[in-house]
Order: sequence, then C-alpha cells, then structure tokens
Amino acid sequence: MADSANLGMPYIEAAQAQKHVTHNEALDVLDAVVQLAVLDRDLTAPPGSPAEGDRYLVATGATGAWTGQDGKVAAFQAGGWTFHVPREGWLAWVQDEDLALVFDGAGWVPFAGDTAELQNVQLLGLRATADETNPLSATLNSALFNARYAGFGGTGDLRYVLNKEAVGNTVSFLFQDNFSGRAEFGLIGNDEFTLKTSADGSAWADALRAKPGGLVELPGNPKFSVFLDADQLVAADTWTTITLNQEEFDNRAAFDTGTHLFTAPAAGVYLLGASLLYKISVSANARMRARLWKNGTTVIPGSIGGITAAHTTTVTAIWLSVATLLAQGDTVALQGFFAAESANFAANHTRFWGALVP
Repeated sequence: MADSANLGMPYIEAAQAQKHVTHNEALDVLDAVVQLAVLDRDLTAPPGSPAEGDRYLVATGATGAWTGQDGKVAAFQAGGWTFHVPREGWLAWVQDEDLALVFDGAGWVPFAGDTAELQNVQLLGLRATADETNPLSATLNSALFNARYAGFGGTGDLRYVLNKEAVGNTVSFLFQDNFSGRAEFGLIGNDEFTLKTSADGSAWADALRAKPGGLVELPGNPKFSVFLDADQLVAADTWTTITLNQEEFDNRAAFDTGTHLFTAPAAGVYLLGASLLYKISVSANARMRARLWKNGTTVIPGSIGGITAAHTTTVTAIWLSVATLLAQGDTVALQGFFAAESANFAANHTRFWGALVP
C-alpha cells in the first residue's frame, strides 16, 4: 500500500476492501500532525492517564511505550500511541511553555519567525526569563558588540547612548558579586559622573567624581590637614613631636589628634607636607629644625630641614614637602627641634598635611 510523500498517509488502493479503515487511518494522521499543538516536550515516558488526542514531542532517552521514539510526535489515538517522524519545517506549539518550535531537520528548536525585523518586543530573554522588572534578560559567558564598518555601509564607529529622564534620576552600570553590589559608575542621582564601590553591597563610598565642568575629585583617597591651636614650647636640643590637635579636614580619620600621628589607611605613594613657624620664647638664639618621623624609628628621606641663620619671631618658617611610599599602617609624626635655646612653634601656622597620590 502506497503512502503520501509528506505526511505518510495511506492511499486507498483500487478495488481495496474495507476502504474505510485506510481512510480513517489517514484522517488520524491528519488529526495528529496538522495544526500541531503538543502538551509537553520534556517527557521521556508516556503520562499515566493520557486523554484521546493528546500529543507530545518525545524527549531524548525515551522509555516504556515510547522507547526508540526520541524526537517524534507521539499521539494518543484509539487507546494507543502512534508516532510520526517530523520533517524539516514542521511547526509545533508547546502548550505548557507557550512556545513555538520548528523542526530543523535534526531537532526541535525555538521558532523565531521572520528575524529580519523585530519591533516593539515586550520581553526578551536570552537563556533567561525576562520579566517586567528586567524586560531584557540574558545569561551569557561573553558578548560582542562590533561597529558596523564603512565597507558594509556603516561609519566604523560604535557608541552606546544611555539616557535618563531628569537630573535626579540614575543611569549607571552596576557590577555585582553573586547579586551583591560591588561597584557602580554613571550619573547616579545627579549629573556628576561617579564611580562608587562597596565591600558588602550595603555601604557605598564614592571613589571618583567628575563634575560637569571637567573637575575630577577623588573623595575616597585619604587626605588630611591638621594644626596647632596654641603655641607649643619645645626644650632645647630635643626632637619633639608637634602636638597637632586640630583638624581642618581628615576624610578617612587617619590622623589621631591624641597621639599626633598620621596612620596610612592604605598602601601607596603619599605626598606629605608641613609648615612650622618660629616664635621666640626667651632668647632669639634658638635655631629651628623639622622632620617627618616614620614609625617612631626613621626619618623619611627628603623631609628634614632647618635654618641656621638668625630667626625673626613669627616670620621665620620651615616648609617641608616630600613624596614617599607608605605601607598600610605606617605612622608619620611631625617633629621639631630647637638648637641652643628653647622656643615655640606658633599656633595656627604650624601645620601638617598629606594625601594619597592617585
């Protein structure tokens, strides 16, 4: 008995007996594969209580009554299972997923339709499920966006435009570790380009701010300026730590006005400076010197200075400036010295400052 070329439906032969059997068999084939809508595509064994007319795409590794029927259309008809071999181009609707599939000759794959143009797509998930919060969602290991070259009708440039509604809104890139924020950059609640970081996804610190006029700030980098608020008398011939007890600013709480020490909160190159103003005590014969004292043991190279000529009270001053590499936890003190006679370091004008160099 001959079958049709595409659906494999049996033909009624000339002078055939019981023609209705062949006719009904052909109708069953039509009923099984035309306007194909299957209940599921993930089952490897037939369901326990199928209903007449139920159809499935048999998953790989089929067992039981479906053994050896991987990838075929299984239809429950007249109390038993029939199987149909799909051909390239067959379409099937999977009801439990609301998904259209096409048979590409090797397997069932999602049907994209005419992909030359997609407009007003409401949700798009790439190996992920998109939702109203994330209407575009992708689970990928890499992604490539390539400029359209001039030879293919483009300009060779590639520019991404991210737009927000108003100044107070945010447009940014957020980087996470297991869905806990660690870094974010963009226009975050204002029109300053900001880079901020977090160790736990909860507490955030601004690392960089670029203002609309082009000024760049590093608000997270350690910086401090401290000073004396009263004259400090220093005995002759004794190196003495200046009791700097007032902060002008100290963004990382790195200077302790109790111990009068700066403690490096992070390793790096620091630019340190100081000014010391001479104020006479009893005699004008004192000669002023100064240094930056590291970890209570050594002078920072290039930070020592002094004046041997005659001093004029509240006019004679020393300025120190040095760039030095500090490890995290290193301490620095400003120390003064008067040779021959005691003298004062003057209030307000005796200062110590520093900052981590970017």
